This record gives sequence, structure tokens and C-alpha cells, in this order.
Amino acid sequence: MGRLERWRRSAAAHSTVVDALPAAVLFVASLLPVNPPGGPPRAPLTAGAVLLALVGSAALVLRRRHPLPVLAVVSVVAATALLAQQARGPLVLTVALAAYTVATRTDRRTAVAAGAASALLLGVCAVVALGVGWLDPAVVVLVLWFGVAVAAGDAVRSRRAYVAVLEERARRAEQTREAEARRRVTEERLRIARELHDVVAHHIALINVQAGVAGHVLRQQPDAAEEALGHVRSAARTVLDEMATLLGVLRRQEDPGSPTEPAPSLTRLDTLVDGFAAGQPVRWTLSGQPRPLPSAVDVAAYRIIQESLTNAHRHAPGAPVMVHLRYTPTGLTVEVRDQGAGAGSEPGTGLGLLGMRERAEAVGGAFHAGPRPEGGFAVRADLPAPQDKENA
Repeated sequence: MGRLERWRRSAAAHSTVVDALPAAVLFVASLLPVNPPGGPPRAPLTAGAVLLALVGSAALVLRRRHPLPVLAVVSVVAATALLAQQARGPLVLTVALAAYTVATRTDRRTAVAAGAASALLLGVCAVVALGVGWLDPAVVVLVLWFGVAVAAGDAVRSRRAYVAVLEERARRAEQTREAEARRRVTEERLRIARELHDVVAHHIALINVQAGVAGHVLRQQPDAAEEALGHVRSAARTVLDEMATLLGVLRRQEDPGSPTEPAPSLTRLDTLVDGFAAGQPVRWTLSGQPRPLPSAVDVAAYRIIQESLTNAHRHAPGAPVMVHLRYTPTGLTVEVRDQGAGAGSEPGTGLGLLGMRERAEAVGGAFHAGPRPEGGFAVRADLPAPQDKENA
């Protein structure tokens, strides 16, 4: 198929040369001393017969660029040859070839009309030249040549159109797949960027808290200062490791021996709260019966709490913070409240609040955030996790 396709493309690029070859063959054949089957014996070759054969064959060189005019020319030449008793078989073939070309280059109605007109013209000339009726085998065969030529040309045109449609569909499908792949890559990178924001913001806030504690107790309680600096080192090492993991995903570096992304979970909530407790009072409570959660809900709840604690430290440093988890038959409710001055971001603004809202809505939940009437700021997320799907 590769060689055939290359030949076809080369022929299309040099159509004039390709069309000149059959034209030359038909011209030479029309000069041979062979009588057409069923037709009248031809007179000896004359200059007029050579001229008719030359004109009819030469016109075929232009059949692809001007199919209808070429069909008209070769039809007139063949009709003249019939009436002049020079009805050489190859001249009829030139008309059939021209009719075939018209059928491949024009619509079906035009091809049938042009072929019928040529068949009628040559049929009338054959009846007159041979002195026979329309049902004579020679006349019938002559007319059938046009029917076969037009039918073959129409079949080729239909197949070309069908192949063109298939190629166009394949091209569009390929473009659609590429666009979908690019969209998914973009979404994945945005998700990783949000993860990176959460990780960096949380651990930098934690480092800030522990560094403040260390500076405060450095002289009076060196042991506590050393412990706080240990938390700083641990947080710095954790953020560096998680950043390396996320950036490795962005760079498409695959390492089967290491995780491709952090795996936060509410099982690590004690560690998360303890990281802030040294510099900011944080207390968390639990109500309802804890149960395993879908991984997406588990990660969303952890990240919402993590971002809420980070925002509380940033906008209400030193203010007490309350974290409450409530398990219900239909899901999990996460509430984080601080008792600061309420100078946080307005609801729905800020990258942190936007990220929390997106996480909650991504698992089909609801998210609310805003100042509390009694002061401070509150964040609430209702995440669906029905008991009958807890193992899904």
C-alpha cells in the first residue's frame, strides 16, 4: 500500500504526462489496419483519418483539467469518423475514456447527461453510417460503452468521496484526542499546583510558628527552644520532600519506587494539629462514629483543615482555634473556627479559600466560609460519604 500510495501521488503531481501515455497509445492503435468488429470496413488510411485520430487523442491530454470540453471534442471527432467511414475502434475508446473522466470529476447528474448526449450523438451517426436500426449489435455495443464508462467513473468518484470523508473524520478524531489529552494534562498540572500551594503554605506557616516559639523561649527554656527548632527542621524537610515529589510529577519523571504524590489523611490529624499547637492554641473534637472514608473525601477533609489552620495563623496569630469533625450517616462535616479579630479574607476570595471550595465541590460537597457574628472566622465543609458506600 505504501508503494501504491507513492505511485498515486506521483501520478497526481504529473497528471499531464500520465494522460499523454494513453492518448499516445490510442493514437497509434487508431492508425493500425484493423477493422472494428461489426463495423464497416475502413477506407485506406488518409491524411484526414490521421488528423481526426490526432485531434481526438491529443484532446485526452487535457481531460482532467477540462473534462466536459474534452468530451465534446472527442465526441465530435468520433462522430465525424463514423460518417466519413473512418470509424476506428480506438476513437470510440477515446470518447468512453472522456466520459469516464467526466463522471469522476463532476456530479452524477452532469455525468449522466453528458454521457447520454455523447451516446445519442454517436448512436445516430452509427445508424446513419451503417444503415442499420437502433437494436443492431454494433449500435447497442457502442451505446453500452458509454453506460459502462459513466458507471465506472461514478463509482470511482463515490469511493474517493467516501475515502475523503473517512480521512477527514480520522483527522478530526485525532485532533479531538490531542485536545482532550492536552486538557487532561492541564487539569492535572493545576491540581498538582494546588497541592503544591497547600503543602508549601502549611509548612511555611508551621515553620514560622515554631521559629517564633524558639525565639521566645530560647533564653529561659533552651530545651523547649531545641524542640521547636526540631519541628522547624522536620517541617522544612517534609516540604522539600513533597515539593520534590510534585515537581517530579510535573517534569514527568517516573520513579516506581517512590510515591507520585503526597497521601494526606485524617489519620494524620494529630500530627497536623500538634504542629500548630506550640505557637497557637488549637483544639479539635470529634462527634459521631468514625469510619473509613473514600480516599477523595479523606484527602479533601485533611487539606481543608490544613489550609484553614494556615489561614488562621496568617490572619489571627495567637488566637485560639477549634477544629470539629462530625460523622453523620450521610457524610462528614468539617468546621474550623478561630477567635481572632475576623480580618481574614472575604468569603469566596483568596487562593486558599478558592482551593478549599474546589476541593469540597470536587467530591460533591458544599463549602461555606466567612466572619462569625461573635468575632473570628469560620470555615465549614459538608462532604458526602454515605455509610452504605463507605467501602467504595
